[in-house]
Amino acid sequence: MLKLTDIHTYYGESHVLHGISMTVGQGSVVALLGRNGMGKTTTIRSIIGFTPPREGNIRFKDQDITNLKPYHIAKLGMGLVPQGRNIFPSLSVRENLTMAARRGSTNGEWSLERVYRQFPILEKRAKLKGNLLSGGEQQMLAVGRALMTNPELLLMDEPSEGLAPLVVRDIGFIIVRLKKKGLSILLVEQNLPMGLGVSDHVLIISKGQIVYESSPAELKKNEEIKIKYLCATE
Repeated sequence: MLKLTDIHTYYGESHVLHGISMTVGQGSVVALLGRNGMGKTTTIRSIIGFTPPREGNIRFKDQDITNLKPYHIAKLGMGLVPQGRNIFPSLSVRENLTMAARRGSTNGEWSLERVYRQFPILEKRAKLKGNLLSGGEQQMLAVGRALMTNPELLLMDEPSEGLAPLVVRDIGFIIVRLKKKGLSILLVEQNLPMGLGVSDHVLIISKGQIVYESSPAELKKNEEIKIKYLCATE
């Protein structure tokens, strides 16, 4: 579904990503873990085209998207749940969802009604403006808005950030349900238990490089790696 090969990305003259390579298979969840400032969001920005890499290659559904504009990449079937949610605060829940609507290329398309079935609270809040929602409701709205574009691959950047533990658990359940529906997901996270709980494969990024990759079960047992790169135990 997605393949990155030797990606080097810069902000001005600052070299941030140093040869990132990874793949996301059809219908799988890959978690990219790491501390703040290690290059996780830059990886997302490189994939979606906000900060194109200067070197390397990105292929989506076996098509080279390295130098495409973000709106072209989105039209190919890639959705984004950005860090910080970035919903439109002055628009209602319904307006946030419908403005993103785009027909999909497969059966079982995401419609407003289907998003409401996935997130019943959004239907209850449909007429409320986005800035009146709780943090968890805003995150669900951000996910629902991305689903309304009918993506085949979903990029999720820190979806647990700033949320209460029970809400983080609910977001994890949502990711698992989306995977069961066949959606491919690249999940960028700092929350180790969540990343381990929903993913099929995990990678750790440190100082712009992939320093470790394994199954979730292997990382869960590797206390040395967790302490060294994530400052965490699980």
